[in-house]
Amino acid sequence: MTDCIFCKIVKGEISGNIVHRDEQVTAFRDINPSAPTHILIVPNKHVDSVNMLIADDEPLIGHMFTTAKNIAAQEGIAESGYRLIMNTNADGGQTVFHIHLHLLGGAPMKYPMG
Repeated sequence: MTDCIFCKIVKGEISGNIVHRDEQVTAFRDINPSAPTHILIVPNKHVDSVNMLIADDEPLIGHMFTTAKNIAAQEGIAESGYRLIMNTNADGGQTVFHIHLHLLGGAPMKYPMG
């Protein structure tokens, strides 16, 4: 997608505060954080939403979660705890239609979530 802001960050067309990049994913700090640590982990390939995933994407999704675990350790929040969220479509709270995993931590999370 040519107008996807996350694709532009992945390609380096616009800046992002990148904390991790590899051949499958890019992770960067959210510009409107909901927690002291709020990092978005996005696949380098464009996928609109969870509903668009196919069986071949399973290794990519697993890699997103192991990347989140590693970043949580790097950020010093692994032991105290963190939350991972992936929103799907409008009613699920998705505002950028490129799948992304929110890594939130650095403070106690509120419950209930919905």
